[in-house]
Amino acid sequence: MRLENSPLLFAKGYGWLPDARRARGRRTVGVRLGGLPATGIVGPEAARFLYDEDHVRRAHAIPEPVQGTLFGKGAVHTLDGDMHRARKAMFVALLMGPGVQPLVERTTAAWDDAAAGWAGREVVLIEQAAQVLAGSVTRWAGVPVTDDEVPALARDLLAMIDGFATGGPRHWRARRARGRREAWLATLVDDVRAGRREVRAGSVVDVVVHHRDADGEHLDPHVCAVEVLNVIRPTTAVAWFVAFSGHALVRWPEHRERLASGDPAFAEAWAHEVRRFYPFAPFIGGRAPRAVEWDGQRIPRNSMVLLDLYGQNHDPELWGDPYAFRPERFLDREIGAFDLVPQGGGDPRTNHRCPGEQVTVDLLAALAVRLARLDAEVPEQDLSISLRRIPARPASGVVLRVSAARR
Repeated sequence: MRLENSPLLFAKGYGWLPDARRARGRRTVGVRLGGLPATGIVGPEAARFLYDEDHVRRAHAIPEPVQGTLFGKGAVHTLDGDMHRARKAMFVALLMGPGVQPLVERTTAAWDDAAAGWAGREVVLIEQAAQVLAGSVTRWAGVPVTDDEVPALARDLLAMIDGFATGGPRHWRARRARGRREAWLATLVDDVRAGRREVRAGSVVDVVVHHRDADGEHLDPHVCAVEVLNVIRPTTAVAWFVAFSGHALVRWPEHRERLASGDPAFAEAWAHEVRRFYPFAPFIGGRAPRAVEWDGQRIPRNSMVLLDLYGQNHDPELWGDPYAFRPERFLDREIGAFDLVPQGGGDPRTNHRCPGEQVTVDLLAALAVRLARLDAEVPEQDLSISLRRIPARPASGVVLRVSAARR
């Protein structure tokens, strides 16, 4: 009889699955989570196993608290088979095509404008980055939003991300924020369909409003709102990686000059290393549709399968000295589809890997260069990152004292 592991997950956070594997001397471990038997797995071949729908499926696998805060109910993340492929094709077209470059350009211009206003002030990097990203992606997506509305929008998006894996006040702030923003966007969808409001042709709102699922039906306004948020919310989550970049520049300032030079290859390598090194999601999972076996471990039908993202991104067999922050490890290295898994593994066009991953990399590379060029001091603060907190973040959010503009 496996003992319930939820208390250990809450106590150890990102260290829970790696510690369980170390304690048993195995890469695959049987555990129990949320009352269900579960199997923790790690490694490229394990990731390949997880992303094979014959072995693991997402339907009925994502806990309600995560749907109610992070992904939304009825989201693409909860689908399998033809329904998933049809919905996923919409996101692939939106996030993996030529229309993404204007988002990067819009975001970097917004950063430059915002940074000019930081002169002579102390700012919290994660909050300022979230405002830049939220305003940029929302407008790029075709959602009308004024400058005055952006700070509240950014706070709501940050709350959804910050409260998905916890209880208490953070969780309830996330639920309230999601309710507000789903209602706001569902009203926009109704207005567009009724001809009361126009949006840019080819924008996220336009595509989602007119999308037909595998059954040939349009999405209802609530699900449209969920899927528009599933573009806006994860793009705003890049603020976490910007804050982690600020943390890395404090800890390893020897990288600043090279990053600030704007070398595209190093900037992209920086983005990959930040996503590898720093913790975001601890694991992802699904349910086994039938009894299967992996690595000598029997996986019962309907039990959970959990891919240890944090453990794999710090696996010495894959990375060598994984707790050293070395962006250069990604220079001239081809990254296997199941190796680096901060946003999932496999082919984003066909399975559950995030189709916005390249957007994340491009935005982070561009903003990290600008961050490295920012003339700022780092006042005394708590820069610790607790692995018990999910999602982890620097405790202070990374406070910067930006130098006053020279006249």
